[in-house]
Amino acid sequence: MFDFSPTLYVLLMILFATASFFIIRKFNQRRKRFASKYPNLSKNERLERLKQERLELAQAKKDMRKAIKAKKAEWKAEDKKADEIARANVLALKAEVKESKAEFEKVKAEYLADKENPEKEALYLETMKKHDRLCQKLRIEKERISLLRRIERWSKRGGRLRRELFIKRQYYYLVTPYALLFILFTVIPVAMSLILSFTYFNLLEFPSWVGWENYMRLFVDDKVFIIAIRNTLILAVITGPLSYLSAFVFAWLINELRPKLRAFMTLIFYAPSISGNVYLVWKLIFSSDMYGYANAFLLSYNFIDEPILWLQDPKYIIWIIMLVQLWLSLGVSFLAFIAGLQSVNRELYEAGAIDGIKNRWQELWFITLPQMKSQLMFGAVMQITSSLAIAEVATQLAGFPSIEYAGHTIITHLMDYGSLRMEMGYASSIATILFFMMIGANLLVRKILRRVGS
Repeated sequence: MFDFSPTLYVLLMILFATASFFIIRKFNQRRKRFASKYPNLSKNERLERLKQERLELAQAKKDMRKAIKAKKAEWKAEDKKADEIARANVLALKAEVKESKAEFEKVKAEYLADKENPEKEALYLETMKKHDRLCQKLRIEKERISLLRRIERWSKRGGRLRRELFIKRQYYYLVTPYALLFILFTVIPVAMSLILSFTYFNLLEFPSWVGWENYMRLFVDDKVFIIAIRNTLILAVITGPLSYLSAFVFAWLINELRPKLRAFMTLIFYAPSISGNVYLVWKLIFSSDMYGYANAFLLSYNFIDEPILWLQDPKYIIWIIMLVQLWLSLGVSFLAFIAGLQSVNRELYEAGAIDGIKNRWQELWFITLPQMKSQLMFGAVMQITSSLAIAEVATQLAGFPSIEYAGHTIITHLMDYGSLRMEMGYASSIATILFFMMIGANLLVRKILRRVGS
């Protein structure tokens, strides 16, 4: 049986080292920040100032607790006052309903005695509507009292948080189905993949714990995986930023057109991403015989003497994949940028011109981009995901597996071990590596986008 102790020991050491690193880093950042705050003071004076600030902070926390208690008492008083007002309103409405009912019964009796009189009929209908309105108002007020009492009970049980949860429960009801689906189909599979990456699992036998063996095999023994990482990084570093910038530039240019022309050009630029079996066209362009469009063009102008084996030569495969991926990348990000540019308030440009913005580049940097940061972040996430998860383009053009693994990516490597060889533990380790690569890229992009407009 496998001994768990070495693996657990390594895991604990890694966790301890990570925690120590972040603690020391935070301490150093705080020390440097404090030193830069008081550069003219000596070390002892800084320590005294730090003690003083800590005492002030402790006092501020005490004051905050007192303020929270006072606020809770205020909320309680408000709830009590609202309950008293609602009760008084209910009593007043009950009296009005009683009077209205007596008046209605009187008018009704007069109307039944003389139904042919139009004046009595009109008075009867008016009195009935008035009585119904008062009854409805009374029901609403009673429901409000019931709601206030329920809010008060929730406040007593769980404080302000439960109170707010109860008041805004409709919003949480709407979010709950999505949250459940997200947990069921995203969080749980990711967690299971992380656990299975430390096991050997072939779908026939129960998973057996192997520790770091899968990861050691990936980076030490699996040369194809190293090739897959290299190809994925090349494709991601080139196609990711280029497709992101091109999608924004085209969206920015198209946004300046007239509405009808803008709608037409948006459809033209978005069409490649929703094309069906478009790879047949690219296979025809880069066909290895003289009838391929690329070879025919180059032969006709005497650039080459014989047809190039575009999709069979390893030195061309990755560049062709890159070209097709760039062509297909103007998709969801492009539409998000168009929507973001349309949502920018035009009055901000007039205000910017008054504040000293002189050209379109300054408008773009100081007004347009800060107003569409959410769309920029969404587009960045989509481009990172698509550039790191290139698989279909490679398999359709270069085959699976490709010649000398020239078009092999992390996703195709994952497909190899997960779908064909059924080594689910090993495939989970590959998926885990890709997952953390995407997380790291997203954090980097988020940090870069925070500087937009600054």
